[in-house]
Amino acid sequence: MTTSLGALCTDFYVNCQLGVKLDLPDSRETMLDLFTRLGRDDPTMKRLKRYPDELALESPERHRRRLWMGVQKRLIRSGVVNPHSAEDSLALHRLVLRTAPFYLGVTPIDIDHLELTYGFDLVARANHNTVVLEALLGDSPLSRLIDADSMKPIEFQPMLGMAMTDRCDVQAYVEVKTRTTIRQVRTGKHPEEPISVFVTVRRSGDFEDVDTLGARLDELVAHADELTQGRVVPNVLTPLRESIASHQL
Repeated sequence: MTTSLGALCTDFYVNCQLGVKLDLPDSRETMLDLFTRLGRDDPTMKRLKRYPDELALESPERHRRRLWMGVQKRLIRSGVVNPHSAEDSLALHRLVLRTAPFYLGVTPIDIDHLELTYGFDLVARANHNTVVLEALLGDSPLSRLIDADSMKPIEFQPMLGMAMTDRCDVQAYVEVKTRTTIRQVRTGKHPEEPISVFVTVRRSGDFEDVDTLGARLDELVAHADELTQGRVVPNVLTPLRESIASHQL
């Protein structure tokens, strides 16, 4: 991943997720030992927060670069927001994949999937659905379903999934998420909110050893980089940026 990706959007983030088949332990001692270990590696991660379905360790929200790690019932998740460099975007994930399985008793037979997501937030003060429709559909047959003179789009969040290998054990998904509400469309008042683009690559199937999770992550990074740089940037992000700019005039 090149560091230039962050320049294409308001916020750029890299998330990692390890899914397991059996419930993870949630004892006080286990979780504190894990979070203390992570905090030693990056002292900015010192905020322990409990959410309805997750216990998380986070760095302060006031910083532009933010890190977090969370444990749910069957998910181990981590994220880096606005990383300083390509290596910075992956260092936390490598640490989590190296340490969390040991603290939480994860074995190869227990692993369901490993997932990597590149997230791009592009702030827009406009009807997000109009912006996305114009950018990605243009004058296509599907776009002609809407009469621009008498209709306003209220829901358009395209998602495309594809197999990256012949065995289909590595899948990729590109998703665009809009946040415009019907009330905003009705009133014509649109606050500055982000349109999000997610590039997610997931590996499922058998995992031979927890010690190879770092190598499996590198494989997902290679797929995500190729898909993002070669296809998502020119065909999704750049058209969206241009459409957003045209609506700010």
